Amino acid sequence: MKNRLRIYRTMTNLTQEELAERLGVTRQTVIAIEKERYDPSLELAFKMAQLFKVAIEDIFQFEG
Repeated sequence: MKNRLRIYRTMTNLTQEELAERLGVTRQTVIAIEKERYDPSLELAFKMAQLFKVAIEDIFQFEG
């Protein structure tokens, strides 16, 4: 799954560590998601969308 997490994170001037703290995950999780090595749970994806005040589809794009 493609994502724009890094773009939204940098637009809001958050470090990977700061984003991880706000989401309740590790920095390694944020890194893995940004590098598209790990797909977040639906709950985590909703938390990200809520944090950035966008729809989940704005951050994540499914490529079937």
